[in-house]
Amino acid sequence: MFGGNGMMKKLQEMQQKVEETKARLDTITVEGKASNGKVAVTMTGNRKVNAIVINEELTNLDKEELEDLLVIATNDALEKAEKVNEAILNFLKKSN
Repeated sequence: MFGGNGMMKKLQEMQQKVEETKARLDTITVEGKASNGKVAVTMTGNRKVNAIVINEELTNLDKEELEDLLVIATNDALEKAEKVNEAILNFLKKSN
């Protein structure tokens, strides 16, 4: 159906590499920041948020300002995680 055992084996190998890559990305941490680091979002290379830290100096901000800083820090972390993802995928492509 898939060209015999050779194609099935290749699919299994690819699936294993995907799982290994996901596991590797879970061990990588990136941090996005806003307001000179007073708001920080930490996530894995798989884009799972691990922590959000808000400096006490910012507790006097109104809700909207704080939400804006959280969006900025989260987007910064997502951008960094995406770069890590691309770098690992490019490395894997070259190693094949």
